[in-house]
Amino acid sequence: MCTAENLRQASCKPCEGGIPTLSRAEAESLLQAIPDWSLSEDATLISRKINCGNFAKAIALMGRIAEVAESEQHHPDLHLTGYRHLRVDLTTHAIGGLSENDFIVAAKIDPLI
Repeated sequence: MCTAENLRQASCKPCEGGIPTLSRAEAESLLQAIPDWSLSEDATLISRKINCGNFAKAIALMGRIAEVAESEQHHPDLHLTGYRHLRVDLTTHAIGGLSENDFIVAAKIDPLI
């Protein structure tokens, strides 16, 4: 069984396309390690909603997430609304769906929150 710690210890693999996306069953299995994240209806994206409390904390968290994303070379979509509500979306754009990289980055984001 995959754990959050296993995912945090892993590193993202470069993806230029040409690999299959994770199946819904594979994504649901990996999602068990990061229970604060949710799977989209079409199983192509995972997301997490975070109430940061205020604008400054939201921007600071976005900066910490950016550092993780740059270090892994796998970048989430960040959506800040209502000045304090942050939604983090992860998908592997090159393959049009989910890869293990998305779960690795999600697990590395969780301790920042």
